[in-house]
Amino acid sequence: MSPVESEKVVYMDNNATTRVAPEVIEEMMPYLTEYYGNPSSMHSFGGQVGEALKVARQRVADLLGADPEEITFNSCGTESDSTAILSALQNYPEKRHIVTTRVEHPAVKHLCDTLDTLTGHKHRITRLKVDEDGMIDIEEYKAALTDDTAIVSVMWANNETGVIFPVAEMATIAKERGILFHTDAVQAVGKIPINLKELDIDFLSLSGHKLHAPKGVGVLYVKRGTLFAPFLAGGHQERGRRGGTENVASIVGLGKACELAGKMMEEENTRVKNLRDKLEEGLLASVPKSLLNGHKTERLPNTTNISFEFVEGEAILLHMNRFNICASSGSACTSGSLEPSHVLRAMGVPFTAAHGSIRFSLSVYNTEEEVDFVLEKMPAIIESLRQMSPFWKGD
Repeated sequence: MSPVESEKVVYMDNNATTRVAPEVIEEMMPYLTEYYGNPSSMHSFGGQVGEALKVARQRVADLLGADPEEITFNSCGTESDSTAILSALQNYPEKRHIVTTRVEHPAVKHLCDTLDTLTGHKHRITRLKVDEDGMIDIEEYKAALTDDTAIVSVMWANNETGVIFPVAEMATIAKERGILFHTDAVQAVGKIPINLKELDIDFLSLSGHKLHAPKGVGVLYVKRGTLFAPFLAGGHQERGRRGGTENVASIVGLGKACELAGKMMEEENTRVKNLRDKLEEGLLASVPKSLLNGHKTERLPNTTNISFEFVEGEAILLHMNRFNICASSGSACTSGSLEPSHVLRAMGVPFTAAHGSIRFSLSVYNTEEEVDFVLEKMPAIIESLRQMSPFWKGD
């Protein structure tokens, strides 16, 4: 790895994980030190910890527009995704069809890939196509639903491109057909308004470390009245929906993070979006043969995915690392594959561009000075790599 030439970290990889907010750490600390009782205990020492869980549950519910009893705490978004899909299949064993998309997060994609082995039953998976902007065709979606469909699982916002899907409309269509609807909202929660009381969504997944809470804590929302089967059986915790002693300090932190997210959402959609736009427009203007991946407007306010033709994403990241600029590549090369991202392949991004895609994902902690720094460094990085590329023929 190249030596780092800048001490200051410019962190623009918030769709991968976020820094834990100082206010969240402050709220957590007493439950890592002074208040260490088991929330299920009968004594008052544990009872006060149980009260803290109630406060956290209410804060999460408030952000989602849900009731507290619809909130189940667990370990992460991946666990929530698996729980929702497997619960539907267990409660409706006569139905063996799932509708999802070609651009889902691996938490859903890989689960669907291995369902037959996992459950011992044969399932049929319909993966909806997306167009060049990463958008779904609603008519194709309607045609995919059958009497055999147990559940629809569609992400609210794509983790690589930030493209927002019409989940409200899709959930209503599913309900009209008597089909359960799940959305992986890990990237959407805290960035765009959500009011589940007004929507026909049965299951929703979120993960704490995507909204300035710690890693290792997540939530599954289950709409009141929805049939449910636990993924982790055990004790009576979480009203019997998820066994295991609760991760109290992290849950408390997640509650605080949700409270903060509600207060900062306007900033996400104004200042952060303006920073994203400045970065995006600056890169597209200053770097030849660069292109935006994803719909121009139907996107999260913090995310941009840009392809730089004729260079490799991993090489770009290594050169960015010299300046302590943190982002992500859209390529899957780091997993040992030479294939580009399955999301960009599904969108039909040209091969020469898909390999050179970089996702920048900002947060409220980013500054205009950081955007200016990235805009200063990136053109030279791309130019130097293109000079070494056998595919680059110049302007």
